Amino acid sequence: MFTLFLEQLLNGLQSGVMLFLMASGLTLVFGVMGLINLAHGSLYMVGAFACATVAAWTGSFWLGLVASLMAAAIAGALVEILIIRRLYNRDHLDQVLATFALILIFSEGTRWIFGSFPLFLSVPEFLTGTVMMPGFEYPLFRLAIIIAGFAVAVGLFLLIGNTRLGIRIRAGEADRGMIAALGVDIDRLYTIVFALGAALAGLAGAFVGTTQSVQVGMGEPVLILAFVVIVIGGIGSIKGALVGSLLVGFTDTMGRFLLPHAFATFLDPASATAIGSALASMLIYIVMALVLFLRPSGLFGTEA
Repeated sequence: MFTLFLEQLLNGLQSGVMLFLMASGLTLVFGVMGLINLAHGSLYMVGAFACATVAAWTGSFWLGLVASLMAAAIAGALVEILIIRRLYNRDHLDQVLATFALILIFSEGTRWIFGSFPLFLSVPEFLTGTVMMPGFEYPLFRLAIIIAGFAVAVGLFLLIGNTRLGIRIRAGEADRGMIAALGVDIDRLYTIVFALGAALAGLAGAFVGTTQSVQVGMGEPVLILAFVVIVIGGIGSIKGALVGSLLVGFTDTMGRFLLPHAFATFLDPASATAIGSALASMLIYIVMALVLFLRPSGLFGTEA
């Protein structure tokens, strides 16, 4: 039982770092631009399909990974230039309606190009083994995803905190009018931020595509979790996105593991599984409600 508990902890960690890749891009866009982008999950889907398609054509997962970054970033930049740029001065309802329309366009376009059947990504051969942990073996590729996710997180923190682009992003979040007055091309900055957020979402889609099928509509459930993450962590905070992602990843994974076992002590296995799974799916929203009750701006958010 303890061995299985440790394995689920690692699964929760993997889920958390993948959520961070989604949520960090979303919180960048919302924090800097003040834009509610419901189509962020579609960019996640674009990255997954690009990776699966290029990997199938070339036989190289790594080329597929590069393709996922490029396809999602290009799609994000085009969406920002052609559509999103016209929404910055509109109210949030207009932004929600426009980006919801983008979800439909991306979904139907993807179905038209790739069909309705799911695609599958193979794990690179040299990452197909297992790693010996204390008392159990853990898939090497899942461990590589965790390491890669944390490496991206460190790189993102360094980009935001120690580069000229990062200074402009933080300044744009604080006072976009002032940095425009100082000569910064605000349109170009917004396009870069949107493309960066899209690339992170596409990378998450490529990674997750190795553990589940790649299919139309796969981004929307993850988008809901990403919104939960940025509400918990605080809008506009990369640190909050990381902490919130790990909290949601652990809560969701451990809840689905522990609650059915807890109910199995006094219920039959089928009922215990059904009730435990139902309650586990509610846990992250209960955590979100508790955080908002104690800190309405989120764990690392700032008061408006």
